[in-house]
Amino acid sequence: MSSFSRRKFMTLGAVASTAALAACGNGVGSQGAETIDARVDATLNHMYREYPGTVDLRNKAAGMLVMPLVTEAGFGIGGGYGRGALRVGDTTVDYYSAAKANVGLQFGAQQYAHVLFFMTQDALMSFRRSNGFAAGADLEYAVSDVGETLRAETTTSLAPIIAVVFAQAGLRVGATLEGTKYTRIIP
Repeated sequence: MSSFSRRKFMTLGAVASTAALAACGNGVGSQGAETIDARVDATLNHMYREYPGTVDLRNKAAGMLVMPLVTEAGFGIGGGYGRGALRVGDTTVDYYSAAKANVGLQFGAQQYAHVLFFMTQDALMSFRRSNGFAAGADLEYAVSDVGETLRAETTTSLAPIIAVVFAQAGLRVGATLEGTKYTRIIP
């Protein structure tokens, strides 16, 4: 009979998830603002090229939070981390980290990019004034998890914050921003 208990399984899962996140890294490292800005520029260029409809969102948005690379990993217990920049116009005004943790039936790792479009000044100001903004289920998604073309309908265009998730790679199914906490950082 095996002595492999549920507790040992969960502990192993937590260790494996932490090791996977540490091994994957998010590619940004701690090399400062220049590195984050370069990755943000490359991410935006990729998004505009692959999803031309996002140019219209950019033109209407009061600001955009660009997370060039978020790495998630999980084995029972999981988490994710990434760093990016808040842009107003074409200027970076702040830097942010995105972090999330979860427990449940999961296995694997993935990386993806995402952009939050703040469609109103009020939504942008609420985000900037918060000590830690948590993305909830009420975010409107303009692009599906499988990389379809942009779906910005009339109801989506009325949303104060629109999320675009793209450039997914990895072994986990789907990407959601629900439960992600954004915190201002000094790179």
